[in-house]
Amino acid sequence: MKINIVLSLVSILTFFSCKNKNQENKTEISVKVETHQQFKNKGHELVYQMTQKVGDYSKLASKKDVVYTYTYQTPDGKKDVSTEKYKFDGELSYGAYKIHERTLENLEGLIEQGYDGSELWLKNKGNNINDPAALKRVAFNRPTNFYWFSMMQKLLDPGLQYEYLKEETVNGKQYDIVKITFESTDNKPRDIYQVYINKETKLIDQFLFTVVDFGKTEPFLMKLEYEQVEDLLIPTKRKYKNSNWDAVETNDPWILVNWTNIKFDNNLQKSDFQK
Repeated sequence: MKINIVLSLVSILTFFSCKNKNQENKTEISVKVETHQQFKNKGHELVYQMTQKVGDYSKLASKKDVVYTYTYQTPDGKKDVSTEKYKFDGELSYGAYKIHERTLENLEGLIEQGYDGSELWLKNKGNNINDPAALKRVAFNRPTNFYWFSMMQKLLDPGLQYEYLKEETVNGKQYDIVKITFESTDNKPRDIYQVYINKETKLIDQFLFTVVDFGKTEPFLMKLEYEQVEDLLIPTKRKYKNSNWDAVETNDPWILVNWTNIKFDNNLQKSDFQK
């Protein structure tokens, strides 16, 4: 009888031991399947590797929101300075311009722009502005500013097409050049990005881009400098000017863009983006 009990206990322990091992194996297999990444081509793979270096969109979105100071200055010395606020869930966007010598410069005093997930709005010194031309600027600024901040992560958005162009040496550094285009559902032209991915660092040091909404089909050349903010690499210093598809640097002066005082996870609510 004692022998039977002992044998039964051994059988039970063996069963559960095997079951647990099988479950562990199943878990490991499941994890491997979930993390496997499919690539459309070499260009797509290089962009993916870049996002792993700077931090992908899931890592950015885990911060919930961001507040920072945006400074934009043109060669004539005119500038915009705004406090930008974004909520990553829904891509909500707000900007308070204390200096706006280039954006709605006809208005005096503080201007505020917002997108709350369904409505774009504009205020000047606390008063609602409903002028269609002014709201068109808001319709460009709000999604554009959000996109620039999250661009590196959003280069993996659905609907993008990647084309590996070539390797090239620029100022002694080796780059992989990838052309990125956006799918068009209405047959209208879409912007083109041509990114230069540093073969050593995996970062985009510069890129060419168009602004089709404003009729700019010849590219600008944008150069970037990165800053470590928590566990993300953010291109906080930018400068750009006219160029061509060979990324030739002309003698034109640079337009300067700086992001400073970047703070994540500020407990912003949807009400912070409503007018």
